[in-house]
Amino acid sequence: MTNIVVGLCSIVFVLVTAIGSLGQAFVAHSRAQNAADLAALAAADAVRGLATGEPCEIAEEVVERNGGQMSDCRASLSEQSAYVAVDVDIPGPLPKVREKAVAGK
Repeated sequence: MTNIVVGLCSIVFVLVTAIGSLGQAFVAHSRAQNAADLAALAAADAVRGLATGEPCEIAEEVVERNGGQMSDCRASLSEQSAYVAVDVDIPGPLPKVREKAVAGK
């Protein structure tokens, strides 16, 4: 009887841990996408002259304020657009989440 209870408790523990990890991954994905979207919009504003400063520097500040790390940034003056890629760490053994966003034309 004790073995069955220990086995069931172990299964419940594994399921709760898996659900917690999936929840953290979902939050990290949302954070990365929001940071990428906001950074791309800020960089595109700088490209079009609506904000002062270097587009990728502005984008990096926005990403850092939103809990991410910018992995790539490209601003095109001719197309008046910006591309930003953002990484967000997930606590635990899961890999980083990377999201991308484009703003402008």
